[in-house]
Amino acid sequence: MGWAGTKNGELLKRAQSDFDVLLTTDQGFGFQQNLMSASIAVIVVAVGSNDINVLRPFVSQILEALDAAKPGELRRIVP
Repeated sequence: MGWAGTKNGELLKRAQSDFDVLLTTDQGFGFQQNLMSASIAVIVVAVGSNDINVLRPFVSQILEALDAAKPGELRRIVP
């Protein structure tokens, strides 16, 4: 989408216009942004990489979090 390098505030703003959920591995994301009035949910997978081989063991937890996600909410998935 050409969003590489986009800062979190702008990323959240852009994502809200097209998506229901933002999935990230940025563990500081929830501390840096006010999600209370956001029209999007954020799921943070607390692992050190966004490599698919690192994320694969968490797919079932990610899917559960996606099903339960509500706008303005932050969910964390931790190893």
